[in-house]
Amino acid sequence: MEMRKCRTGILLFMVIYFIIAIFNTIPPNTKMVIPKPKRFSQPILPFLTSQESITPLINTKHFLVSAFMDQRRKDFDIRIIGIFKRNSIQPLYCFFYCGEFFNETTSASVQLHFAHFNYPYGPADVLCRMPENCSATHVTLLTQPSPDNISDHLWLPIRNKKNPNEERLNFTVCISTLYGDYNNVLQFAQTLEVYKLLGVNRVVIYNTSCGPELDRLLTGYSQEGFVEMVQWPINKYLNPSRGWRFQVHKGDLQYFGQIVTLNECVYRSMERSRYVVLGDIDEIAMPYKHNNLNSLMAMLQRKHPKVAEFSLESHVFPHSYFDPSGRFSLPQWRNVSGINILEHIYREDPDRKMFLHFKMIVQPKLVEQTSVHDVPKKFGVKYRVPWNLCRFIHIHVARRTSLMLEELKEDKRLWDFQEKLIPNVDKALQRAGLLTTES
Repeated sequence: MEMRKCRTGILLFMVIYFIIAIFNTIPPNTKMVIPKPKRFSQPILPFLTSQESITPLINTKHFLVSAFMDQRRKDFDIRIIGIFKRNSIQPLYCFFYCGEFFNETTSASVQLHFAHFNYPYGPADVLCRMPENCSATHVTLLTQPSPDNISDHLWLPIRNKKNPNEERLNFTVCISTLYGDYNNVLQFAQTLEVYKLLGVNRVVIYNTSCGPELDRLLTGYSQEGFVEMVQWPINKYLNPSRGWRFQVHKGDLQYFGQIVTLNECVYRSMERSRYVVLGDIDEIAMPYKHNNLNSLMAMLQRKHPKVAEFSLESHVFPHSYFDPSGRFSLPQWRNVSGINILEHIYREDPDRKMFLHFKMIVQPKLVEQTSVHDVPKKFGVKYRVPWNLCRFIHIHVARRTSLMLEELKEDKRLWDFQEKLIPNVDKALQRAGLLTTES
């Protein structure tokens, strides 16, 4: 018993000794601080946010692309852009993340776009209303009013919430889509540099696949902030067609989802760009009586304040005919893949008895749904811009193949930009390692 008491006393002495030693190591006038749990400005999301541009919707044959705040109508305030199997539409519910462990569902309405070109899959808008007293940051779709397991779903961030600190752009160009290892490097660089000179602030490009040289070029433009690349792996999920006619081109979805990406780009730009140019990479929206697009649109806006869609004719410059002088057949560009747009100065007059090809400059806040050649749903009117005021320069294969060279019109508008264009293109190519000083 005495031995046990002795051991207890020794143990108690050692505990007291170590406590005194710890306190003696604390500097004078220093308080012991017990660490508090970290507080985050935003709660950690209890689910997985989709990191892809195309997200399969579980228990369906559909795909989600992106979600946007849209308060322009009274019956909904959230719009989800998707790719839907048109013969498999089912009741859906929007499931909102409203805050930490506060989630609610509301019924959803599915609107298929008319521009599906008879393909099995087509663009769709899913519309729903955010629950009361909910300031949702994320949303997903369910096939039943409540989820079995929240962890099974990938959620989309809700975009287009107004940010007063974000700088508003004047012009965005939407390009859809790159596919088939597209590697037309020289024309791409020239087109982007012309758009810079015309006052464009940003170009959004949806990329399924491009060649290695073009990828290097676009990486440089992305790093400087002029190009925004959106990876678009549509061929991972569907068999996209390489054309627009289902009877001819077959497949699941028209032209690599062109209509989907155009609409996604319009909504992506809605709160950050005043105007959006909808065209292809081999086209340039070119003003002929103004030095840039900003002065053109300022004039058009004053005269036509209610216009949502400014429709421009697209005129083909066949790349089979060349400027005979060879003035712009520059030695430094000879080993760069692609078309030299400065060499093509002959323009087709469109056959006005046939289908006229139009592309658009739109005010994104006034667009609800767009197609390739027109805007079928908008909060405004359409104005057809006179072709001699502004038109798309389309460097392409001949559309009117029966026309001979002497029947084409000479058009050297692009030459007006050559003084700044050529050195700017050289810098972009050199930055990508595609132009050497010895060239």
